[in-house]
Amino acid sequence: MPATKVLGSLLRGAPDESIADEVFDRIVRLVHRNLGVPAAAFVVLADGVQLLPGAVGMPAALQRERAIDVADPATGIVVAERSPLVVDDTRTDERFAHRYISQKMGTLAVAGFPVEDGRGQVVGALWALDTAVRRWTEDELATLSDLAASCTGELRLRAERERARRAEQVAFRAHQRAQFLLGLSEQFAGVTTLEEVEETIAQVVGTGMGARWCSLALVDADRRHLRYVTVGHQEPGFPDTMRSTRLDSPRPDTAVVRERRTLFYRDQREMGEAYPAMAGVGLMTTGARSFLPVVADDDVIGVVVCVWEEAREHDAGTAALETTLSRYVAMALERVALLEARRRVATTLQESLLSDAPEVAHLDIATTYAPAARTDQVGGDWYDAVVRDDRTAVLTIGDVAGHDVNAAAQMGQLRSMLRALAWSHDESPAALLSRLDRANATLGPQALATAVVVRLDHDEHPQGDTGQDGTPERGYTLTWSDAGHPQPLVLRRDGTVEQLDARTDMLLGVDPGTDRHDHVTRLLPGDTLLLYTDGLVERRGVMITDRMRDLREALADVHGEATAALPRALVRRLVGRAQRDDVAVLAVRARVPAPSGPPGEDGPATAERKVAEALSDLGPARRWVDDVLESCDVDGEQRRTAMLLASEILTNALEHGRGPIVATVEVDDRRLRVGVRDGCTRPPVLRAPEPQDLSGRGVQFLEKLASRWGVQQHQVGDVVGRHAAVGAGKTVWFEIDRTARPLSGNVPVVRRSSPTTSSVPLVERVLPWTRDEARRRRT
Repeated sequence: MPATKVLGSLLRGAPDESIADEVFDRIVRLVHRNLGVPAAAFVVLADGVQLLPGAVGMPAALQRERAIDVADPATGIVVAERSPLVVDDTRTDERFAHRYISQKMGTLAVAGFPVEDGRGQVVGALWALDTAVRRWTEDELATLSDLAASCTGELRLRAERERARRAEQVAFRAHQRAQFLLGLSEQFAGVTTLEEVEETIAQVVGTGMGARWCSLALVDADRRHLRYVTVGHQEPGFPDTMRSTRLDSPRPDTAVVRERRTLFYRDQREMGEAYPAMAGVGLMTTGARSFLPVVADDDVIGVVVCVWEEAREHDAGTAALETTLSRYVAMALERVALLEARRRVATTLQESLLSDAPEVAHLDIATTYAPAARTDQVGGDWYDAVVRDDRTAVLTIGDVAGHDVNAAAQMGQLRSMLRALAWSHDESPAALLSRLDRANATLGPQALATAVVVRLDHDEHPQGDTGQDGTPERGYTLTWSDAGHPQPLVLRRDGTVEQLDARTDMLLGVDPGTDRHDHVTRLLPGDTLLLYTDGLVERRGVMITDRMRDLREALADVHGEATAALPRALVRRLVGRAQRDDVAVLAVRARVPAPSGPPGEDGPATAERKVAEALSDLGPARRWVDDVLESCDVDGEQRRTAMLLASEILTNALEHGRGPIVATVEVDDRRLRVGVRDGCTRPPVLRAPEPQDLSGRGVQFLEKLASRWGVQQHQVGDVVGRHAAVGAGKTVWFEIDRTARPLSGNVPVVRRSSPTTSSVPLVERVLPWTRDEARRRRT
């Protein structure tokens, strides 16, 4: 019988430590004093060895070591018979003929009473020993019996304490496990993205299992490859070449997918012995590793890898936690796949209700729609542009109250009604909004919504004195009416931002008979009008005045950016990852035409622009080239080619030339010509760059895409254009024939999809997001 079961907490020390116990030594001393014997001991039988937790007067070695291994000890008689053993003279008792107690210790008189443990089993005896023949009196035996009972009581008390301690440990571990599982459930309940799943796994394996690193790998839809999606918590040293592997590769992570079982290795050496291909991998730690299968719909769809810093054994508690973890990961991945699929469907529906920005002569229009980052619902934001004729365009933007399918349906009806009204009724924005409000109340969805309607009328003839050197120019008359919507902004061509802060009228859906008002301003060539919904400027806990200031600053900072990039740039800067509402943005820039007008009988169209000697002016200069070409009716494909080549020769002048730098454009009915003059006479060189080189391809583009190109050297005294100084220099130029198609045919502008609909997310490709789909795939 193990000693630890007999003595409870008495024998939990190291094997070489003395087992002397103060309580039992005290009881033995009472035997020594009260009975007047030279020696006494409390002896316990434990696995064939006699232990002496209490002893006095014993031989020096035995008194010190408190343990002796002898065959057939006298205590065995007491244990076997469960009764006292009292002998006045051991010489007359054959049972002691060869016993250690009589032969080695010289004991002649012995009295031993049984001692029981907490389970009522006799485990030892309390002995009174005398080296002389002795007749034990009844009082002496009664005293010894009482002291033996004290030993029994102490053992039972200790056993109860040990049971209580163990029960407390079990309860504590159970409580810890319950708390961990509760926390595990709460942590995984809120995850909605693959990144959050990875972050939650890292927290769980760190706090609940003590692992240092974790990785998440998913099986591709073809069931042939395993790809790691972990970014921030993977073990350092894991090579990029191993982040994607075939499922038949001899690796533990792929074996988990094939065999549908957990693999655990106490250290890296053990893993290397099982899979030699992993032995040479330059991992950072040599500690234990666990590979857990993630099972959904009877398929292993992923693997969770846990890595410890030190070697360790795979205990039952860790195994239970691993099983629970893999189940929660599977449920979380299924939830993420479902949400991503629903959100993609909702966003596709939302975008289907919006139209592409039309091509409008002399206007550069760009739009974007950014759905809320953490929702699978559609919203009520919309934008639209209607071209009435060559000189008039109507722009609208609005937001229906609510954020659900009903709001999207109402938005679709309002937008369609307003679109039809704008096309069929040549009226002011206020009149259009009044008609829309009445239609909304009587025919439509009776929706509550905000909206702005803007009408742009292109001047028939140049007017005013706002052009270069005070000359007249053709701009736009901007008329707008606001039905409770955030006020439009205008980014003027000089970089200032103007808020169209006329008083707003009542929002739609409240009082169809309310008076609505028109407001008028000018939109000059180079000015940009910005329409947006409240999701761009509203943020919980921030004053709207502060957010409007941020928007004005952001709009001023993107002065010179391409119009196509402006809406998304504003969304990234002002909303970013904190997006909680849908955002719609519409930007319209009045193009800068060629000052000479379009080409005609009087000659080609010409334009000239001085370029600042800084790369920050590269974008505005490219945009100016596009505007001039558009005003000369150059088609989109040739404009894109000219923009690319103009960008190359402008960049070359800015990086390798010196000022003054002047760009010129000339267009007639046969060809277009773009030239850039700078003060350096060194011509560009045709190079053969390597694939990794970041520059050196500009002249190759000229060779491939231009109909003709060349370099014109200027001597001292030459004056080219009204911006060029007298002096030596060069002009790099190219020409494109109006009939040429450098990009090999018509290349339409493809509307860029939002990030949520441009591709199916990985987790959705891995997981079927309905049970029916899972069953269909299996069959």
